[in-house]
Amino acid sequence: MTDTIAWTSGTWTNEPERVSADGDGLRVTAREGSDAWRTTSYGFVHASEHALLASFAPESAVEVQFHLDFSEQFDQAGLFVKVDDETWIKAGVELSDGEESLGAVVTRGASDWSLAPVPAWAGRLVTVRGSRSGDALTVRARVDDEPWRLVRVAPLDPNATVMAGPFCCAPSRAGLTVRFTSWRRTAADASLHPEA
Repeated sequence: MTDTIAWTSGTWTNEPERVSADGDGLRVTAREGSDAWRTTSYGFVHASEHALLASFAPESAVEVQFHLDFSEQFDQAGLFVKVDDETWIKAGVELSDGEESLGAVVTRGASDWSLAPVPAWAGRLVTVRGSRSGDALTVRARVDDEPWRLVRVAPLDPNATVMAGPFCCAPSRAGLTVRFTSWRRTAADASLHPEA
């Protein structure tokens, strides 16, 4: 079972600079300085991300797809999963020190950050999938129709009210426009590891 989520069914955490329809997709222009981070290493709290969120039920998955076209430090887009202002996860691709990198920020009071370079993904369609099962969120991603890669397994309260959807941020510049091509709800992953 896979259901398309209407762009109009979500609510923005922070309004972007511009939003416009692009066929079945959505073009989102981020505000300069937008970001999501809490405290760790940098000492600041940023909660100005542009995340379009809808309900994320237990034992289900949410997928966001976008065209990867970044050019400036910390340009980023992907999937945002939010419980409250101090409990959230963002996962996707970020341009870090000149290289496209796949990663996640998991925040429970304070943020952590993990990245892995994916320069071959530039200019292609990226899908980020968050699967909510039991007490965990399992994040996977892929480019085009290549196999899924495991990005992160993070704790997520099974009883929490959770929202999720596409996000983008432009911490270091104006003019970042991300073209999101789909937002879908589907069944949760059957298991953490592929069957042997």
